[in-house]
Amino acid sequence: MIKNISNLGDAALYCDFGTEVNKQINSKVIRYFNAIREKNIKGINNLTPSYNKLIISYDLEVTNFKEIKDKIESLSESEAPNMNNKNLEIPVCCDLTFSLDMERLEKKLNLKRTEILENFFNKEFFCYMTGFIAGMPFLGDLDEKMRAQRLETPRVKVPKGSVGMTEQFANIYTFESPGGWNIIGNTPLEVFDSSKEKEPNLINPGDTVRFKQISLEEYKNYNG
Repeated sequence: MIKNISNLGDAALYCDFGTEVNKQINSKVIRYFNAIREKNIKGINNLTPSYNKLIISYDLEVTNFKEIKDKIESLSESEAPNMNNKNLEIPVCCDLTFSLDMERLEKKLNLKRTEILENFFNKEFFCYMTGFIAGMPFLGDLDEKMRAQRLETPRVKVPKGSVGMTEQFANIYTFESPGGWNIIGNTPLEVFDSSKEKEPNLINPGDTVRFKQISLEEYKNYNG
């Protein structure tokens, strides 16, 4: 259930589902997101889900805060359509060419490279949200012993396809971008495709992801 709905500026409202970051709360955010989108409520022009919040933007010439709030409060997450979430396998090459921060992680986590990779590739991840750059998935939850802080000095350019870790999350850089995540590999898979107008994201909130380690030769010859 939504704990609180409040104003966010002049033309948006803020649905608060709690302070914790976990799969159960995020699943509620996603279900309300889907329910609101399915209702096609007049005046709403954008929905932005996050770990435990949902921001709803609207057109003041069409509606107002009270009208939108009343409609949201009348909804139930049970009204959401079936989520049809995907289970995805993402190939990742962890050759030294791509594992830019492995040495740092070994020191920070007090784990060997083999231990870090074994844990990472045996984990099933849940997509909480996408953002920061288009289509970038925030994938949780890393085991406690695998959690490291961001780089003290972020990189000016992180290569497209880089797979990174920070705190409880893993992610994939869908474009070359500045960033401070700990990079352990790179995927040849196109995770965001702007030419697909209806479904540009390969990974969406609610999807589950497993990473599969591939060799440098497989990476270079990948055509999936």
